[in-house]
Amino acid sequence: MNPEILTALALLALGCVSVQSWAPQPPNASGTRWKVHDPDRPAPKVVTPAPAALPTPPPSDAQVLFDGTDLEHFRAADGGPARWSVEDGAVVAAPGAGSLVSKDSFGDVQLHIEWASPAPPHGEGQDRGNSGVYFMELYEVQVLDSFESPTYPDGLAAAIYAQYPPLGNACRPPGEWQSFDIAFRRPRFTEDGALEQPARLTVFHNGVLVQNNEELWGGTSWLSHHPYQPHADRLPLSLQDHGHPVRYRNIWVRQLEPRPPAPPAREATLTLSPEELDRYTGEYRQEDGDTIFSIRRNDGELSLHLSWKPVGLVLQPKTRTESVLRDTAASVTFEFQGDGPARALIFQLGPTRLRAVR
Repeated sequence: MNPEILTALALLALGCVSVQSWAPQPPNASGTRWKVHDPDRPAPKVVTPAPAALPTPPPSDAQVLFDGTDLEHFRAADGGPARWSVEDGAVVAAPGAGSLVSKDSFGDVQLHIEWASPAPPHGEGQDRGNSGVYFMELYEVQVLDSFESPTYPDGLAAAIYAQYPPLGNACRPPGEWQSFDIAFRRPRFTEDGALEQPARLTVFHNGVLVQNNEELWGGTSWLSHHPYQPHADRLPLSLQDHGHPVRYRNIWVRQLEPRPPAPPAREATLTLSPEELDRYTGEYRQEDGDTIFSIRRNDGELSLHLSWKPVGLVLQPKTRTESVLRDTAASVTFEFQGDGPARALIFQLGPTRLRAVR
């Protein structure tokens, strides 16, 4: 399987973040703060990615924004028709035409996009294959020919522009197709407009993790930091016209759904006396296997220990014969004969059902 497809599997690692106030930028190891575009900021190491591959096909729930044929899903920044050109299955930035903006708006989203800088290269530093991928038209992941072409670290390809340099420079040579797989989590604002949760970005460049769930300090901008300003929950994606004919292809997105709601309240558990708990303790051997189930009592709790799992799992009795394993969906049913100790147990997790006897 193409390694660039595998990287997309890690993009759903974005979780909840704590409420924090906006800060201009994090300190470096000395406790001071990096200046925007500081050339003395440590440059990331060079990482040679896997060779360029065929376009990554979209998954079944993706919305394809550009398939190489037309720009029906885009418009110009002024609201008019898109003024970039489509050539040989790629959309090409038209210098002076302004940004290419999606007609649809997005919040939390996974984006796949492939791009190529001009070849042969022209210029150097920021004047070499410059463009950008903007989320909500505010938060930029830099597009730049950074192959053997130094510039300030927070402006390299795959930088969160003016904020975070990439963790590695994974640029391929100019003219070769490159890929971004990006997960974006939009900022959250309270009803009165205060920042509740900042935006976050995870970026894979050519299959290499270069931004690891980074917390943005606000909107990205040249030579400055912009504090968060409240805005809509869904806004367009855009591609920047920076005066260079950068090419793009195979653009698709997946809108990321919120996590499922919390489960219902758990059922009450039964409190048993130490004498009753002792009826369950002992070792049970699986009837058709080698697993030994050991039931132990520790103060007022029972725990289940498996011969191949050293850590005990707490049993919570629901009835005198049925227990659940705390924080799991597994259950244990005990079999008794009369008032004596349990003679067998049945461990069940989904379709797995194991019976063990003393």
